[in-house]
Amino acid sequence: MLLAVIAACEVGFWVILGAGLAARYLLRWRAVGAVLLVCVPLVDLVLFVATVIDLRRGATANFTHGLAAAYIGFSVAFGHNMIRWADQRFAHRFAGGPPPWKPPKDGWPRARYEWREWFKGLLGWAIACALLGGGVLMVGDWQRTEALVGWMGRLTLALVIWLIFWPLWQTVAAAQDAQQAAAAPAAGDAPRRDSGGEHGDGEQHTQRT
Repeated sequence: MLLAVIAACEVGFWVILGAGLAARYLLRWRAVGAVLLVCVPLVDLVLFVATVIDLRRGATANFTHGLAAAYIGFSVAFGHNMIRWADQRFAHRFAGGPPPWKPPKDGWPRARYEWREWFKGLLGWAIACALLGGGVLMVGDWQRTEALVGWMGRLTLALVIWLIFWPLWQTVAAAQDAQQAAAAPAAGDAPRRDSGGEHGDGEQHTQRT
């Protein structure tokens, strides 16, 4: 049942978001669109309540309960980004808005972008782990909540992998590119013979002759 609720919440998120953007840009109902967009986070609240009710009824926590906590955590952390992403594309397509923003491709701007996204992931991890820990304390039975503790480990491992292969990797690449760019002019400034000196010697020789 809980897995179905998670799927319904995911569908509901995009349905409410699409309805809000359609009301704002297609129907020009800005007030209605604003209300619908404000209601988007209520999807997370529905999922949270469903998860709590299921555990309070005596259910043993399983993979779906941990998935629900992870979904809520990262939805809170990245929900605003997803709404802005959809809003920019909808405005560009239907309201003559500017082209959607695209992240930098490389260099220090890309590294800063990756770090910002990772810190948002860190926020999602913190919220999800808080919900998982709260579920463990609420149930008060280790055997029934072992799956929730396992999800804490999964999310932590995913966050560490993300840290290594995205922000840290991009930071090292940006530093290497900066060093190569700084070394390039120095390599081009090789010492040259002063041709003026040779002409000067020739002039002196001509005067002596």
